[in-house]
Amino acid sequence: MVYKILPEQRALSGDEILPHWALRNFGLVGDSIVSFIGDFNVPPERWIDLDSIMHGNHFPSTKMLHFIIEHFDTDLKEAVLRQYILLSILEEKLIHRISASTDHRLTRLGDDLFDGENRLSITAAGCTLVSSKIHLGVFIDLPGKGFKGLSEFGVDPLELAEVVICQYCAEMRRLSEKAWRMRPII
Repeated sequence: MVYKILPEQRALSGDEILPHWALRNFGLVGDSIVSFIGDFNVPPERWIDLDSIMHGNHFPSTKMLHFIIEHFDTDLKEAVLRQYILLSILEEKLIHRISASTDHRLTRLGDDLFDGENRLSITAAGCTLVSSKIHLGVFIDLPGKGFKGLSEFGVDPLELAEVVICQYCAEMRRLSEKAWRMRPII
């Protein structure tokens, strides 16, 4: 996998979920991850999670750490499993960065991360005609009741992006290597 962490802020518009976005914008060929900080400005009519649309969910337009992932060998169920791997990595890396003396109770419930009752992330996985896409957004600022942000934990978002991406790339490499070295059961 190839990756890029953007030093400049940019709003998430929804175009990022289109196929080949990382190639068209940054020259990243193949499976890729792009991470950046910016507001969540995707109108509900461009959301891909039908459950969120049907239930009228509201996500505050606030500063977030975004991860945009594209895989070219993945169906929707595998994309969701990779989304869970990404969330588990984020949970692990956050736990290592939060002081043991705090009252934070980080847990992954399905495809979201929570601190107690407060949501830390939003995420979605879907398929284009040629690839699968995953978006993970982690709140940075405190967006309001029921949400928490990385600023409350004193975590540097770009440093967190680097370690999450490196671990995710390593896990995807190990997944491929494991598949390559297995002989068939006959």
